[in-house]
Amino acid sequence: MTDLAAFARDKGVKYFMISYTDLFGGQRAKLVPAPAIAEMQTDGAGFAGFATWLDLTPAHPDMLAVPDPASVIQLPWKKEVAWVASNCVMAGGGPLGQVPRTVLGRLIDEAAALGLTVKTGVEPEFFLLSPDGTEISDPADTSVKPCYDQQAVMRRYDVIAEICDYMLDLGWEPYQNDHEDANGQFEMNWKYDTAMATADKHSFFKFMVRSVAEKHGLRATFMPKPFMGLTGNGCHAHISVWNTDGTNAFADTDKELGLSDKGRHFLGGIMKHASALAVITNPTVNSYKRINAPRTVSGATWAPNTVTWTGNNRTHMVRVPGPGRFELRLPDGAVNPYLLQSVIIAAGLSGLATKADPGPRHDIDMYAEGHKVTDAPKLPLNLLDAIRAYEADPELMAAMGAEFSEAYVKMKRQEWSAYTSHLSQWERDTTLDI
Repeated sequence: MTDLAAFARDKGVKYFMISYTDLFGGQRAKLVPAPAIAEMQTDGAGFAGFATWLDLTPAHPDMLAVPDPASVIQLPWKKEVAWVASNCVMAGGGPLGQVPRTVLGRLIDEAAALGLTVKTGVEPEFFLLSPDGTEISDPADTSVKPCYDQQAVMRRYDVIAEICDYMLDLGWEPYQNDHEDANGQFEMNWKYDTAMATADKHSFFKFMVRSVAEKHGLRATFMPKPFMGLTGNGCHAHISVWNTDGTNAFADTDKELGLSDKGRHFLGGIMKHASALAVITNPTVNSYKRINAPRTVSGATWAPNTVTWTGNNRTHMVRVPGPGRFELRLPDGAVNPYLLQSVIIAAGLSGLATKADPGPRHDIDMYAEGHKVTDAPKLPLNLLDAIRAYEADPELMAAMGAEFSEAYVKMKRQEWSAYTSHLSQWERDTTLDI
């Protein structure tokens, strides 16, 4: 275990950001001076949980965020500050079961009890916008097919290279950065890791991207669909599971696509629970403007709307690009880093327990011939449908934890009610004169 006080002395750290992520993906923190960190490492920093997106009331006692020293990261752009993820407990009580990092920790332990370690890599996409968020930051980025545009990526070299340099310094082993399929959109990739390490890095990455963008006078957004005519922000997840002896439990070159029986069953769990897990992988009202979007200016959306799987074909919800792993293409940029990993493990372990069959493999172009697939469920059309699908899947709700599921559904229903009570410009444009 890392002694955070010693870490501060060795690294010249003056302050620690004791951070946690709430149910809606909000990143919360207290800035703690280094001389106080030893006490905080033992007792935790106090928060009023009601003041963030957690299902608590003002009458609840303090929520204590106890830093996990294994997660500590010195801010590469402000060396005197370090960020550290925390585990939340209630004062006088135990772990708060609705907190996303707590949910993930429990599911990792369940996999470990089976002799399994889940490893994942994520591919978060984001836009670089003007400071007010109304338009992309590069007025010259106007190509109809801007994906991999080398001129456009070089015009944002200062931002992208700075972030990548930081990931290199942190030892994340980043391996590629590119301009993505929408104007103003980018993706940065780093090496896969265990589920908790990936979740912590994913959480820090979003904070880092926003911070560096602000430093350059820009605004970064991971919003799923900030512009209707452009491809949305995905967050694809590459998934593999490993045995205690270090071998890949998903790899079997004698099987179809090099995916072992365990791999197929884990995938079967993802397919079985896909409609329900969408409320977690696609958690906002705006999310369903990405996965149910019409074709964009570039000619594709790169987002699924049907529960199908395939080989190396990017038009399906899941693809198996090579032996020993598969890619879940459903999650979007708004996904909670900890809940993404949690629901992958929950659905996958369900599949292993029941020896779930992923169903038939489809190799067609879903954009051109998706209408031919009549035996596969459609993904939810909106957030309310997704909430209902989750409620209709008691197995997944139980796997995610009763305390979490009750809190999450309650708060997502409140979010939907707030959205439906909002009067939009579209309504005025279409019904003012009726």
